[in-house]
Amino acid sequence: MREILLVSISGPDRPGISAALTEALASHKVSVLDVSQAVIHDQLTLGLVIETGGEQDSAILMRAVLFKAHALGLQARFTPISADSYHQWVSGHGKARYIFTVLARKITAEHLAAMTKLIAEQGLNIDGLQRLSGRVPLEGEGGEKQAKACVEFSVRGEPKSADALRAELLRLAGEHGIDIAFQKDNAFRRNRRLVCFDMDSTLIEHEVIDELAMAAGVGAQVAAITERAMLGELDFTQSFESRVALLKGLDARVLESIAQSLKLTEGAEHLMLTLKALGYKTAILSGGFNYFGEYLQRKLGIDYVFANQLEIEDGKVTGRVTGQVVDGARKAELLKMIAEKEGVNLEQVIAVGDGANDLPMLSIAGLGIAFRAKPLVRANAKQAISTLGLDGILYLLGVRDRDLDLI
Repeated sequence: MREILLVSISGPDRPGISAALTEALASHKVSVLDVSQAVIHDQLTLGLVIETGGEQDSAILMRAVLFKAHALGLQARFTPISADSYHQWVSGHGKARYIFTVLARKITAEHLAAMTKLIAEQGLNIDGLQRLSGRVPLEGEGGEKQAKACVEFSVRGEPKSADALRAELLRLAGEHGIDIAFQKDNAFRRNRRLVCFDMDSTLIEHEVIDELAMAAGVGAQVAAITERAMLGELDFTQSFESRVALLKGLDARVLESIAQSLKLTEGAEHLMLTLKALGYKTAILSGGFNYFGEYLQRKLGIDYVFANQLEIEDGKVTGRVTGQVVDGARKAELLKMIAEKEGVNLEQVIAVGDGANDLPMLSIAGLGIAFRAKPLVRANAKQAISTLGLDGILYLLGVRDRDLDLI
């Protein structure tokens, strides 16, 4: 009668270990039912579920593997697995899978304890846990402000309450000063193709209309209207037209100097270079102005730009825009249009924004990310990033820092 064994190998890692151990198994003609290997700080953990010809074959095989492991300075353990246990384990692999991604400047044991407790309370089982970020600076080495840390949990099962889970994730994120993303682990997650960005306070650190207003001497009035609009307290189109009207008479030459002084958000340039290298299409869908969107398009190599056209006559801003105002509903329409043009399913689209007028596009994208957003937007978006720069989005795609060395 055939027998199933779990073979567990651990010890110092070095090249050739897996080859030597699997060669020992191969000489006994076993079937490999599952295999997993991990190395952390030069310590190897290798596990194999194998099927042997029976108890006698298993005994001979175990002696051979023990001798080989001892020669390599490793420890080997063998655990028999019943057929019922094996079939129960196989059936569990048909359950839904999810990814939790924890992002912070530095991840602590307290963060992991809170996450693992929540995962257990929701009846989910952790299948895998890995660090996606590169080396984190040690205390006193400096660079903590720009440091990035990310740990990804792969879990199996259905949460007891999806609503309660999301509420608890928001609470934990706020309490610990971290970001936590929760996504279904499916083919769409691994095959995003289009990323649509808001511009002001997302790709750049400014609200351009506020910069124009300061140049026009109406900064306080426009900033007050902008803040209320971003909080969702005012209708975007009406507030936008009111703000633009205050710019009437501004010298159009000011636009160039403001464009050249725009500061990109932390991680924006790195993110764009990486997305391009990975073959993504990118777009700006902005309630701001085309002039600045097109400036960023040239600077960052963005594929599409849709924003508002500021009307200029005789070298002066008229206080009006031409064409349809790009409000929240229009952003969602444009996202759909670009996705259709590119032949991309909406589940393969990422949308990133910070204001209430971004919520319509965040809600229809497969991955909607509220970036350093207002509380209203964070609470209503699928995901949120507040602790890291824009390139933190790469972790939500499963991209590891060491992957980028090849780009």
